[in-house]
Amino acid sequence: MKPTSFLADIIHAYEKYRSCSGRKSGSYIKNIILFDHYCTMRYPNATVLSQDMVDSWCAQRPTETSNSCISRIYPVISLLRYMRDRHLTDVAPPPVPRATRRVYIPHAFSVDELKGFFHACDTIKPRKGILSKLQRLELPVLFRLLYSTGMRTTEAIALGCKDVDMSSGVISIKAGKGYGEHYIVMHDTMLGLMRMYDARMEELMPGRDYMFPTCDDKPHSPVWITYHFKVLWKRCSDTNATPYELRHNYAVENINSWHNAGFGLHDKLLALSRSMGHKDIRSTMGYYSLTPTITESMGTTETMDESIIPNL
Repeated sequence: MKPTSFLADIIHAYEKYRSCSGRKSGSYIKNIILFDHYCTMRYPNATVLSQDMVDSWCAQRPTETSNSCISRIYPVISLLRYMRDRHLTDVAPPPVPRATRRVYIPHAFSVDELKGFFHACDTIKPRKGILSKLQRLELPVLFRLLYSTGMRTTEAIALGCKDVDMSSGVISIKAGKGYGEHYIVMHDTMLGLMRMYDARMEELMPGRDYMFPTCDDKPHSPVWITYHFKVLWKRCSDTNATPYELRHNYAVENINSWHNAGFGLHDKLLALSRSMGHKDIRSTMGYYSLTPTITESMGTTETMDESIIPNL
């Protein structure tokens, strides 16, 4: 889709601005172009942005929840702020609906489920063609990387070969959430597997740019990783799970292992928070309620907040 209204030049400039700022623009620009098409259809003769255009688009629809409305209109509000900062409009940002708190409990993987899942990864049936060869090489390693590092799925599929230091085992995450850039250190066993994988991939696709590439050396889409996870997961379990929950599992297993261990809990939480790319340690604290070992020894989340992280 391309912008068609009087906003076209501004939208192109805004997209370049986000790109130079290192921020992803895919879903943002799509929502903004939908707003642009709305302006073209409803205000065909308009040459400047008006308050009515913004307010009518941003009003919560009867079929929307508060959260879905926020997701739809926030890119337009961001564009509006960009324009106001550059004195391109005087239109005021509309009120944003209050977000509804989501209560979500990730799937708790059992040892047998994880063994069954990785066995399914290792026994993908071979088929003819480069696509099959890539999947049989990539999927077992990719899902083990998610399991052993707590990396976000979007970070893993965007990994460039230059982002992974095969000598030290340090991974540089440059395509993190928002502006987030952080480092992850692989376990020695994962590092050994990555070295073997990288050598095999070099034989198959010499000089590739991405660690887990498509046939034309591009990053896979999030839909690709979700689809293959579901296919493999069905071979070992009837429960519902998503690839992102391997990240949750990583956090919970780490926190559960801290019972009666070494240095202070605050230091461990901070290290885990940085490794997972959390901007705020509160995000890491969210896993506390899912870790019975720590809960039994430390008490409630509120007690833990104040005892180990004063003035949070």
